[in-house]
Amino acid sequence: MALALTGCALVPQPPQPGAPRAEVLGTWGAPTAYHAMPDGSERLEYASGPYGRTTWMVDLDASGRVRQARQVLNEAEFEAVMSIRGLRRAGVLRHLGAPGERRPMGWLGGEIWSWRYPTNDCLWFEVSLSTDGRVTGAGYAVDPTCDAPPDRE
Repeated sequence: MALALTGCALVPQPPQPGAPRAEVLGTWGAPTAYHAMPDGSERLEYASGPYGRTTWMVDLDASGRVRQARQVLNEAEFEAVMSIRGLRRAGVLRHLGAPGERRPMGWLGGEIWSWRYPTNDCLWFEVSLSTDGRVTGAGYAVDPTCDAPPDRE
């Protein structure tokens, strides 16, 4: 029980609006990526890795203070990404962060990017990108790391 409680204590609380950049970096450490936003502000990405199911985005205003912090690997964010026409590779990264997996699309060219997310279903979210970086499709698929059902005879 003590180990379980200790493990929970190691997860930092999301930064509060108004917190300075230095406080975020001191608590959360170096981000996995930095994103320049179209309005000149900055987004710090904290991805939990290829098998992780969370990515936190911390938005800083022009003065370097937290505007908002949110966990972006969820169905609402995926739906928002699917609704943006003309989205390109850099935009996907700004919205969802680094994918857990990237796979080539073979003779079609391009790639399929996939993100695991907190769900009770065995799904992940995927985005198809053309060779020039345009989003050509997005949706949900079965995560191949899930246990396959036993063969039926």
